[in-house]
Amino acid sequence: MKILTLGNLNLAVADCGQGTPLVLVHGFPLDHSMWHAQLDVLSAQYCVIAPDLRGFGRSGPIDGTAPDATTTMRQFADDLAAMLDALQIDEPVVLAGLSMGGYIALAFQKAYADRLKALILMDTRSSADAPEVAAGRLTTAETILAEGPGSLPENMLPKLLSKATQQEHPHVGEALGNVMLRTSPQGIAAALRGMAQRPDATTQLGAITCPTLVVVGEEDAVSPPEEMQQIAAAIPDARLVVIPSAGHMSPAENPAAVNAALLEFLGNL
Repeated sequence: MKILTLGNLNLAVADCGQGTPLVLVHGFPLDHSMWHAQLDVLSAQYCVIAPDLRGFGRSGPIDGTAPDATTTMRQFADDLAAMLDALQIDEPVVLAGLSMGGYIALAFQKAYADRLKALILMDTRSSADAPEVAAGRLTTAETILAEGPGSLPENMLPKLLSKATQQEHPHVGEALGNVMLRTSPQGIAAALRGMAQRPDATTQLGAITCPTLVVVGEEDAVSPPEEMQQIAAAIPDARLVVIPSAGHMSPAENPAAVNAALLEFLGNL
């Protein structure tokens, strides 16, 4: 990985392969390693760029994330634009985001549409948080700051992973849980506050003009296939792919099917 210094931010970035730039934006509260099963396969044909987002993995403000900080989805999107500038990538990119990464991808599309060649929305949603969900995020932020991230794997993994993954591939949950446990409490809290106040992007979907792929695990309980189908239907000419034997973390749960869907989409651009 390389470390890019972007003003007051150190951004850790995995950058491999050559060809059309493909940016992979991880979900909450993870880092670029959630794309482990995609990096080698996709970088054989494309320039794959997988950052650790601000406050996650090895990335964060040089002077540290303040306990009361809020990282908005627009801030994350601005970081991605600055990252592309630092990497001297001025051609349009394919941007793929999962879950919170999807929120960021939609914020990027709204602010930097001219920098997009194509969009991939994975296991995410376009709607804003309901008031009770937003309030829950704020409460969780305070809990994590006070107690650390130790409760996250137990609380989150049963919701993120399909039952088949939990039972037949326990190493997937173990790897994700280990990432959660080493994530900065301040970074987690800042992102939770940012997600809680993110705007509704549903009305934005109809204005997306770049080729778009929508991917969802068939057992996703967080952003169910029915909801992702509505997103795909609202985006002109978007294509929906449902990944079998997968929940909310489809790239880690069924990487072969996800890689095949991404390669087919990318190959047709």
